[in-house]
Amino acid sequence: MKKIFAVFLAFSALALAGAQETVGSPDPNAIGIDTAQQKLQVVTVDKFEAAGFWNVYISADEGVASGRLFTGGPAAKADEPKPEERYVGIDPKIADVQTFGARVEFFKRGFNTVYVLAQKPIPIEGISKTISVWVVGRNYNHTLKIILSDFFNNQFELTLGKLNFQGWKKMSVAIPPQNPDGMTGIIQRNYHYNNQMGLKVVGFKIECDPMEAYGTYYVYFDDLRAVTDLFAEDSRDKDDMNDGW
Repeated sequence: MKKIFAVFLAFSALALAGAQETVGSPDPNAIGIDTAQQKLQVVTVDKFEAAGFWNVYISADEGVASGRLFTGGPAAKADEPKPEERYVGIDPKIADVQTFGARVEFFKRGFNTVYVLAQKPIPIEGISKTISVWVVGRNYNHTLKIILSDFFNNQFELTLGKLNFQGWKKMSVAIPPQNPDGMTGIIQRNYHYNNQMGLKVVGFKIECDPMEAYGTYYVYFDDLRAVTDLFAEDSRDKDDMNDGW
C-alpha cells in the first residue's frame, strides 16, 4: 500500500511540474508584438521662430503681460539627437536661432495666473508619449503646466514642474496612457477613425507663487518637442477616404 501511495505521489509531482512548465512558458508567437507595433521618434513641435504666433495673457486686475522673440537658445540642446521635422507645419529650412520671451509686471501679490498661448493649437503627429520644452525660469517658485487638447477637443493641463532654477532647463512630462474604454482620460485615438489621432498643444500656463508674484517676471521658451509613436501614421492606408465633408 505504501509503495502504491509513493508511486502515486511521484506521478502527481511529475504531472504538476509539467503543468507548471506549460503554463509558465511564453507564447513564441506573442513575443515582440508590442515592440513591433511601435515606432518611437523624437519630433519637433515648434521652434519658437514665428513672430506673433505666441502671445502672453494675464488678468487685467493682476498685471500686464507682453512677449516677443529674442536671438539665443540653450547651448545644451546641441548635444541632443536631432529630431525629425515631419509635420507640415514645420519647415526644416527655418533656422533655429530664436526663442520666445514673456514679461509680466504684477500689480500685487496673489495667486496670479499667466498664459502663453499659441495662435492656434499645434497638432502633434502620431501618439504622443512625452512632451518637452527648454525653459529659463529665473529661479522663481512658480509652476509651469502645458495645456493640451485631445482627440475630442477636451483640454487637459499637465504639470512640467517648478521654475525654481537658473539658466536653461529641459522640462518634460509623460502623457498618461489612454483609458481602455477609449472614452475617458486623454484620448489620442478613436478606433472608428484611423486617419485622425494625436494631441494638440494649446499653450502653457504659469501658476504663480503668491509670495513671489511681485515686480517684473521674465520667462523664456525654446524647442518644443515630443516623443511620439508613428507606427499607425506610417502604416495608414494611402487610399483611405477622408471624412469631414
